[in-house]
Amino acid sequence: MHGEYKVPGGKLVVVDLEVVDGRLKDVRLSGDFFLEPDDGLDRITDALEGQPADASVGSYASAVEDALEDATMIGFDPRSVGFAVARALGRSTAWHDLDFELVDAGPLHPAQQMALDEVLATQVGEGLRAPALRVWEWASNAVIIGSFQSLSNEVDLDAAARHDATVVRRMSGGGAMFVEPGNTITYSLYVPASLVEGMTFAESYAFLDAWVIRALRGLGLDASYVPLNDIATPHGKIGGAAQKRLASGAVLHHVTMSYDMDAAKMLDILRIGREKLSDKGTASAAKRVDPLRSQTGMTRDEIVRAMVKHFDASYGLRPVALDEGTREAMESLAAAKYATEEWTARVP
Repeated sequence: MHGEYKVPGGKLVVVDLEVVDGRLKDVRLSGDFFLEPDDGLDRITDALEGQPADASVGSYASAVEDALEDATMIGFDPRSVGFAVARALGRSTAWHDLDFELVDAGPLHPAQQMALDEVLATQVGEGLRAPALRVWEWASNAVIIGSFQSLSNEVDLDAAARHDATVVRRMSGGGAMFVEPGNTITYSLYVPASLVEGMTFAESYAFLDAWVIRALRGLGLDASYVPLNDIATPHGKIGGAAQKRLASGAVLHHVTMSYDMDAAKMLDILRIGREKLSDKGTASAAKRVDPLRSQTGMTRDEIVRAMVKHFDASYGLRPVALDEGTREAMESLAAAKYATEEWTARVP
């Protein structure tokens, strides 16, 4: 049995093993990591030998950590070894185990965007759709608040109306954002939970954002992941991620990056953003979030194409149009849930 795990921003960890009578046997660890002292490799394999095949990632990591209490691990850590073991055992999938679709839904209005995220994630969890990537296109202005945010505390509804922005609540947590067509780059990943098996939320954010960090670096940006859910460069924050794990066995992970921000409108609409920056002014808001347009000099379409090309080169992508059945399910859910006052104001 063979398993590989690439540490986000780190090294490759490879585990080969057998299972005999429900326990790990003939465990072999390798990779391009660094480990001192040299006998650390034997200490890791000895610690894993005989471990139950149904143990958790955390249990494997604890065994490794106990065996290496005075060793130095560079480019990997005990949990990365645990992830590689889980993949070798077939309990966790890797990117290359999955066949991804690139879903083209066309421009959508705010409630449709929220509904489509839930529909596609549910389909992946139920095995009705392959794992997928979707880059959002907007048909109108929007204010999107997190699943658990207070509508009245976060949004100035009069200001939203002045700027013709529809307020919607998404199914994932996190903070509020203001969107106009063409001023953001938002994408969603719909993947089976097995891809992040054993990972904490913090670990899965870094893991699922790693590809876009590489894509941005390919455009010349010194991009990095900033815990818990931000993507930034030394010039400022680019954007942030949010995530929802569904009971059906799917993970929805979406990221919004600023392409061309109107800081004045944002501060007019978002109360929290206004309060955070009340003593710093609009110029500081623009500096805190540094849009991709100013950092790259590229058009939004050029950046999106580069991102999609990088994902395709890394994992493969098969373009598909949104089928009629999924579109009907989206429209039905948008009307029944995401366009309703009951959902949008569920936390008043």
